[in-house]
Amino acid sequence: MAELSSRRKYLVLATLCATMFMAMLDNVVVNTALPRIGQELHAGVSGLQWVVEGYSLLFAALLLTGGTLGDRYGRRRIYLAGLALFTGGSAFAALSGTTGLLIAARMTQGLGAALLTPGTLSILRHTFEDERERARAIGLWSGISAIGLALGPVIGGPMVDAFGWASVFWINVPIGGAALLLGGRVLPEYFTRTARLDLPGQLLAAVGLGGLVYALVEGPSRGWTDPVTLGAGVAGVVALLVFGVVELRTADPMMDLRFFADRVLAGAALAAFTVSFGMFGVMFFLPLYMQNVLGWAPTGSGVAALPCTAMIMIASPLSGRLALRYGVRPPLVAGLTLCAVALAGLSLYGSGARYPQYLWVLPLMGFGMGLSFAPASIAVLRRVAPSAAGMASAALNTVRELGGVVGVAVLGAVLTSRLASGLTHRLESAGTPPQARHDIVASVTGDGAGGLVRGSGLPPALHRTMDASFVDALHLAVRCGAVVMAVTAVAVFLLLRSRPDPVSPVSGPVLEQSGAALGA
Repeated sequence: MAELSSRRKYLVLATLCATMFMAMLDNVVVNTALPRIGQELHAGVSGLQWVVEGYSLLFAALLLTGGTLGDRYGRRRIYLAGLALFTGGSAFAALSGTTGLLIAARMTQGLGAALLTPGTLSILRHTFEDERERARAIGLWSGISAIGLALGPVIGGPMVDAFGWASVFWINVPIGGAALLLGGRVLPEYFTRTARLDLPGQLLAAVGLGGLVYALVEGPSRGWTDPVTLGAGVAGVVALLVFGVVELRTADPMMDLRFFADRVLAGAALAAFTVSFGMFGVMFFLPLYMQNVLGWAPTGSGVAALPCTAMIMIASPLSGRLALRYGVRPPLVAGLTLCAVALAGLSLYGSGARYPQYLWVLPLMGFGMGLSFAPASIAVLRRVAPSAAGMASAALNTVRELGGVVGVAVLGAVLTSRLASGLTHRLESAGTPPQARHDIVASVTGDGAGGLVRGSGLPPALHRTMDASFVDALHLAVRCGAVVMAVTAVAVFLLLRSRPDPVSPVSGPVLEQSGAALGA
């Protein structure tokens, strides 16, 4: 294929950055609206988790299939199809009048994101063939994606206050429409394989992830020994084990697990997973804490996130330059460590906290996140042959998104379980009748009317009890997240090399086999 002109290259970059900004923004912008959604659509904590997880679960489960479809039918074609689905799903979400419809719309968005995302990094890889030019493009792309994550609360808060929660979905429609028009004109087309889809692998991955996430989200409210919860969890574990066996034996896997036999690739993937695990979990909790416990309005809680946003904008481009000069290990380890400290810091503050007290946590969190985005992508593209770039980018994006899915599910399960037990104990100590106690706990933790919402007419003493229980549960959840991130920082330090690899990608036996198996 003839080399693209400089003007077209940067139009391609602008299109990809705009759509990834939109996708990443949508990943978190809904979090600011969660308290208002819970109030107006009568959703408890698990219902709100599904609003978040409906998107992330479809995104993660179908991301590799999206990459395969792009390789087979053309990355531009599948990218544009995904963008159209995502934009339509956004309009569907804005018009939803029930929690069930909103979750279905979020799943449509997740499907669209799974189709458009894999081609993004691969198109960049082929558009920018010079190593340093590509690194700069990836740094800019990663930085704008990170800014989308950071600006979600800042943009979402004022919109929720002024126009209602549906406005956080309407914002995607003009961006998506403009990107469709521009992308249809400037995006190049690439095909790299003609192999069949791995339908058994896709089915097993969907069942495995769906079963585990369902068990983690519903377990605290339904009960961990409930037959449906146990059945979903067991089915999920078994399906994922069989998935591993199938992927190792098939000639054309949706995810070649030998990819992770390389310690540098494994370290980069582990870092990407864990950053998403901790930070997506916190992004789910923080709006509930700030709006429902501390009494902030959506606009105030969004503006309060500006220090985090500013640090992401500074650290994201810096991380790409650091990775090129010193290797990917220093920025990744530093980012994980800063995020761990920030999560631990959040556990120091309760229902009476004032903004100046915990302000230091937010820039620390943002700088850690910003340091972690670009280096993982650079590590992967440096270690694989160009022919395997599509597989590698899809695998990294899948791992990163899985981190968010698992983080919201696991840390949410920790929070909801502790919240249910703590609230039950406090209500019992206050002499609340058993049926009323059961109804209050179910309302707060399950699919009920969201008892944490302020101004709902509940007695002040009951609000204080709920707030105390929520803060206690939040502290446990963020401490668990901090421990996971700290342990991962040590593991990444041991796995990754301290100096950057040569400019030409390494292609050891594992990667050569992976490329052959993928038909790349």
